[in-house]
Amino acid sequence: MRLDDLRPTENVDDRRGSGFGGGRLAIGGGGLGLVAVVVLSLVFGVDPTPLLDTMNGGGATYQQQANPGEPRADDAAYQFSRRIVGSAEDVWSPILRAEGVTFSPAMLTTYDVSTPTGCGTGQSSAGPFYCPADDRIYLDLAFYDELGSRFGAPGEFARAYVVAHEYGHHIQNLLGVMARHQTGSRGADSDSVRTELQADCFAGVWAYHANQQFRILETGDVEQGLQAASSVGDDTLEKQSQGYVVPDSFTHGTSAQRTRWFQRGLQGGDIKACDTFSVRTP
Repeated sequence: MRLDDLRPTENVDDRRGSGFGGGRLAIGGGGLGLVAVVVLSLVFGVDPTPLLDTMNGGGATYQQQANPGEPRADDAAYQFSRRIVGSAEDVWSPILRAEGVTFSPAMLTTYDVSTPTGCGTGQSSAGPFYCPADDRIYLDLAFYDELGSRFGAPGEFARAYVVAHEYGHHIQNLLGVMARHQTGSRGADSDSVRTELQADCFAGVWAYHANQQFRILETGDVEQGLQAASSVGDDTLEKQSQGYVVPDSFTHGTSAQRTRWFQRGLQGGDIKACDTFSVRTP
């Protein structure tokens, strides 16, 4: 994958080495310390995020790692992610303008293990995710290694597909898709599956236009993206974890559906081709 012409985003909140993941979380106001909050949350089994937010007058503020100048093993992955998000900003801004929609960028938030979000406590075990409540993409960079080792989808473009998919959710939020559909539903024909498949299609739209503008694609890149989309299909993941498939539990779509919708966006870069909600079977 060619990255030379991709602009790194400035819309980034780097929480690596801070917060719940092993560093420090600075809380303003209140007399209860962070350790006490965490202990209470463990004892009573409650999410500490609301209390942390209250202690800080509405939001937690993060202190960077003690030695911010020290290099980290995932610094290259961090810079890679900034470039993918920067290219998404450059691609999506004119597309939405043509649709009469005001573009506003998402915030890329990198973290270790766990972090408070506008959607509750984010856990790296859940993988990368987008929170519509705060317009942020949350990413523990360790997922990139897992993408290759666990899901069998190595390579830069496989990683770019993941980020582009999450940015696709941000575009859905700006378009009002998330407000109109039940994204927490389950089942092969659910709004949740259709929402995720549209985000896959939007990832393909990004790839098409990013290649048109910045010539990012090299030999084997598209195959990496298709492998990544296939590896996280509901049917594939269920077969791996329990040996059988339960379509009524689907939330993201099958491997075949995910690759098909990614390809649809990639073929022409037209967001109108990504209407997963009007087709009888997505």
